[in-house]
Amino acid sequence: MYGAIEAGGTKFICAYGSSPKNIEFSEAIPTTTPEETMKRVKGFFASRKLKRAGIACFGPLEISKGRIGLFTPKLDWRGFKIQKAVEKALGCPAILDTDVNGAALGEHLWGAAQKSRHFVYVTVGTGIGGGVMVQGQLVHGLLHPEIGHMRVRRFAGDSFAGNCPVHGDCLEGLTAGPAIAARWGVEKAEQLPEHHPAWPMTAHYLGQMVVNLTCSYSPEILILGGGISLRKDMLEMVRQTAAQEMNGYAPLPEIVIAKLGASAGVLGALALAKGHKT
Repeated sequence: MYGAIEAGGTKFICAYGSSPKNIEFSEAIPTTTPEETMKRVKGFFASRKLKRAGIACFGPLEISKGRIGLFTPKLDWRGFKIQKAVEKALGCPAILDTDVNGAALGEHLWGAAQKSRHFVYVTVGTGIGGGVMVQGQLVHGLLHPEIGHMRVRRFAGDSFAGNCPVHGDCLEGLTAGPAIAARWGVEKAEQLPEHHPAWPMTAHYLGQMVVNLTCSYSPEILILGGGISLRKDMLEMVRQTAAQEMNGYAPLPEIVIAKLGASAGVLGALALAKGHKT
């Protein structure tokens, strides 16, 4: 059996099994301090004999060092050596990658990208992040793709300063759930009604993102995950905006919604544990 951990900025989801059809999930474990969170992770896996574990973790990550990066907004987790901590808690080797790379791998094996070896997965929710697969291999490079921090042109009349603590008005600072909520003065973006002007504005920024990713990676498929992507008519608005922004210069990828939903990350972690190459 294999262990799988989706280490999110707000919650950890753990799982134990050998395939998506044979898997047991934990309850959501709140992401508090590393000590408290890892204690509960260890408790879920107690007495379970594992061959290996996979960790799909929030970032940015220093994957080669097995740790969470020094610029993560989760202050208690900066520099935390999560790979070694999981190996100690579970008593088995562990493989570390980003949460969005894990989700991309899950979608490739069992979801919306099963027929593609060249695609991009993007989640739009509390934050914005993405995983890129080129010729069957997930892109890492100097660090790993940070799609949420690309720069975009302003929507007409949008004077919101942006709420990214590092870049202000990058894509995530303008378009993630907390940015939408802050711009329109609500607690959560989900509270805004269906026909609110927030949604065409969001589609404008996501359409630019699609064009930027298309010009950079030329993917066959672009998969959108996360709660913001699931808003009514959002997918079609993003398609239309992307087509307007590309202006016929190059073909756009097929733009689809993630099939694995909230399970994409933890299933990707399972794939990492089973040795699927990234």
